Amino acid sequence: MTDTDQSVPGSASAKRASSSVAAEAKRRRTFAVISHPDAGKSTLTEALALHAQVIAEAGAVHGKSGRKSTVSDWMEMEKARGISVSSTALQFTYVLPDDDAECVINLVDTPGHADFSEDTYRVLTAVDCAVMLIDSAKGLEPQTLKLFQVCKHRGIPVITVMNKWDRPGRMVLELLDEVSERIGLLPTPLYLPVGIAGDFRGLLRRGKDGEPAEYIKFTRTAGGATIAPEEYLSAEAALSIEGDDWETAAEESELLSATGQDHNQETFLAGETSPVIFTSAMLNFGVRQLLQALVELAPPPHSRQSVEGEARDVTDPFSAVVFKVQAGMDSAHRDRIAFMRIVSGEFERGMVVTHAQTGRPFATKYAQTMFGRDRSTVDTAYPGDVVGLVNATALAPGHTLFNGPAVEYPPIPSFAPEHFAVLRATSASKYKQFRKAIEQLDSEGVVQVLRNDLRGDASPVLAAVGPMQFEVVTARMRTEFNVETQLDRLPYALARRTDAESATELGRQRGVEVFLRTDGVLLALVSDKWRLQFIQKEHPDLTLEPLVATAD
Repeated sequence: MTDTDQSVPGSASAKRASSSVAAEAKRRRTFAVISHPDAGKSTLTEALALHAQVIAEAGAVHGKSGRKSTVSDWMEMEKARGISVSSTALQFTYVLPDDDAECVINLVDTPGHADFSEDTYRVLTAVDCAVMLIDSAKGLEPQTLKLFQVCKHRGIPVITVMNKWDRPGRMVLELLDEVSERIGLLPTPLYLPVGIAGDFRGLLRRGKDGEPAEYIKFTRTAGGATIAPEEYLSAEAALSIEGDDWETAAEESELLSATGQDHNQETFLAGETSPVIFTSAMLNFGVRQLLQALVELAPPPHSRQSVEGEARDVTDPFSAVVFKVQAGMDSAHRDRIAFMRIVSGEFERGMVVTHAQTGRPFATKYAQTMFGRDRSTVDTAYPGDVVGLVNATALAPGHTLFNGPAVEYPPIPSFAPEHFAVLRATSASKYKQFRKAIEQLDSEGVVQVLRNDLRGDASPVLAAVGPMQFEVVTARMRTEFNVETQLDRLPYALARRTDAESATELGRQRGVEVFLRTDGVLLALVSDKWRLQFIQKEHPDLTLEPLVATAD
């Protein structure tokens, strides 16, 4: 398909292309897995890939002696700590058991730790649905609540997963009530667990439109490394096998129906209700049911608003937004990957597109799909797909690429940093590598890099949402660039946007230091909120504006 064909809307080839793109977009499901730390995101990601039969054996638990790390956690720090510190994209296909239709899954596993919430937020700008994982023993936790609010603000429908039901935990109705009362999202379970938390027998599939309930009985496998066998039984057979446990689940289902907590697709897509599934990602119980729910219920790609407020439909000419940049994924090649979410049109490897931020042409010769750290060349891709562009040094999170009519999507806001430190190379002979590393980590958005004349380029100040970001920086400096560094914390707690007119006076104030961020924004770092209040009272004419700190 040529650019000329695309530019003639009424041509036969353009109509065929539009129909093809629409059909391909309809097959896509692009979603993020999000939660509080240690709720089981990476384990669930692995289990979903296992059930889609794209891996033969799950990587199982982090930190267990002799076991593999999951495919979505590839950084050495992630493997050592058993946590995700960077979002990871996986693409695979899935065929519904009762249907020959093949669905393309674009799954992004995100870091759960609050220190990396900025990375998670970037991912949420690129997906159509979210899977919110909740630890059944702990219920809603602080980071879970924040992520729900982000999804609500962005209009992202949420499927809730009550995970770790194989461990002792809370009661079914207690967990559902907490979701309803604390975040105002009405839970509508698709399945209910048979057996209390810690004694997970199977799932009751709630009947739709008068259908009878069905029992899905699971059988454990060694270490949960393979797909758990499933047996489908009628309600009568389930009652004879499980007795009181089945009766309890059936009664809970009836109670939920009486209070209007049955799934409704319209209210789900409107962000008013959330389908709920109970799982044990560790044992692979309920994972296939989640995968099927995603295919059947999660929305396919849809139009996106540009900065001018105009909608770009999925069948319009190619456009995409970059939501993440990551280097160091392959130690053998030392390359840099820009992850883009295709918004509209068909992508063809090698096509020359326009970089909206510079107006310059951009060649897409090296394009790949991702499966954790593994990658393969992609020749074509469609709306909803996540594609990695190799060595795309001109691209940064929030940038737009397009073909045909110009379009630019809204930028991704930076969070307000709360932790600050000076970074130095321990050896002056490593300064060249040090400077290159700082530029790369800054462009990826790992941290914000601040400079002023007093400190100079040799001692940049790093600004982070959480202190663990500093650990990522020093670890990557050492492993990727062979540069040992020294990190000295600074006594600042707040950052405020300022301007050149205010900078001189602010520089004279005790407990304040002014820096230039890489994107050209002047930031005043202040020791604490009391010092800020004093300055604002004594110098009301100075510019001290809050930075974007949340999705609000």
